[in-house]
Amino acid sequence: MSGFASRLLVTLAGLPIVLGAAWAGRWILWALIAVAATLALHELYTVGRQFRPLTLAGYGGALAALLGVEIGNVGWMLSGVLLTLPLAFCFVLVAETRQSATVAVSFTMFGAVWITIGLGHLVLLRDIPTHGRLAIFTVLLTVFATDTAAFLVGRLVGRHRLAPEISPGKSWEGFVAGAIAGLFTSFVALYKSNLLDSWQALVLGAVIVLASTIGDLLESLVKRDIGVKDTGTLLGAHGGVLDRIDSLLFAAPAAFYTLLAFRVV
Repeated sequence: MSGFASRLLVTLAGLPIVLGAAWAGRWILWALIAVAATLALHELYTVGRQFRPLTLAGYGGALAALLGVEIGNVGWMLSGVLLTLPLAFCFVLVAETRQSATVAVSFTMFGAVWITIGLGHLVLLRDIPTHGRLAIFTVLLTVFATDTAAFLVGRLVGRHRLAPEISPGKSWEGFVAGAIAGLFTSFVALYKSNLLDSWQALVLGAVIVLASTIGDLLESLVKRDIGVKDTGTLLGAHGGVLDRIDSLLFAAPAAFYTLLAFRVV
């Protein structure tokens, strides 16, 4: 099966599941996010094994953060993920590792914060009173449209590298196509809604596009630093779960705080 066919198959199978969970909300969405966070953390800690991450501390902090955001709010989520630090300190005292304790604890904390804070904001978006479904659908579909258009156009006509030292496969042509698709998706999703005015919808779309691009590039930078092409093989040509959700890890928080600035939250 070609790489493109594999990506298409994963998308056709996975997108309805994600959107269905977003529509249902509550514990169904939380369960999907918890599974995605666990798999993504496992992938990161596996490919970064040379840093000797304290995996139990990372999983514990991630679970506490996700439980916090579900039963409380953003403050509870932050309190939960900060549990990673004392847990990591306790484990490093008893772990037999030749790696620097600073590196081990830092990499463990990095993974827990990066992945769970990003995904946790999807729960916060869904919990927006009255407009939660519209908010999370707008973010998910805008990120999907941005990534898909950037991939297709970049593959077909991409000539000018966007960040050759970080991700040689990404092009300016793909970025522009993704930006146009993302802005259009956000505008259409929110057109004539009671959530935002038209100009605010375009601003939100621009924020999501930029944040998702930065999130994608950050993951590429991490993989390049570690020395791997993908974080896993679970999703075929998509790579691992972390490869698939990297854009959302920045886009979801950016969208939430943009809506907060617009006094929607």
